[in-house]
Amino acid sequence: MGEIVLIRHGQTEWSANGRHTSYTDLDLTEEGERQARAVADRVKDRKFVAVVSSPRHRALRTAELAGLKVTETTEDLVEWNYGSYEGITSAEIHKTDPDWWLFRDGAPGGESPAQIGERIDRVLERVRPLLDQGDVALIGHGHALRVVGARWVGLPAEYGGRLKLGTATLSILGFDHGRTAIDVWNSPCG
Repeated sequence: MGEIVLIRHGQTEWSANGRHTSYTDLDLTEEGERQARAVADRVKDRKFVAVVSSPRHRALRTAELAGLKVTETTEDLVEWNYGSYEGITSAEIHKTDPDWWLFRDGAPGGESPAQIGERIDRVLERVRPLLDQGDVALIGHGHALRVVGARWVGLPAEYGGRLKLGTATLSILGFDHGRTAIDVWNSPCG
């Protein structure tokens, strides 16, 4: 049985500053490009039957620099839609809404936890049968991939908020005695 390898894109200017970035399509910083190249060392010995990526430039560029050939892009792997919180930090949001937590409350004008959970479930339903043939890479974004981890082990999207995920990190989803499991989480690549 194969594994799902989650790769978060390399650093962007907004990720470095803690700004929420969903539909804004940013380039990687120089550090982000260095991080993405470092991913190559971690995945070079794997044979992927599929490499599925968010269509955002930062994810596709990370795949390219990591030496991975994307076989499919899907909007289902894009970052959580932050709606009116796009481009601002959690600290700024907490000035007007001190109790706000994305993974519980969602974003005004954006997505709820249930909505992103449905998107991620579609991704997992598509790639799980491929694991009979080998490994699958999913290349995407911090909050969305945290939801992938939660949904893989059967938890609601909200539990993704308990899984930190840095830029250009590698996480591995697999099985333990036939049940879904998180094998590696938030492992830096460089």
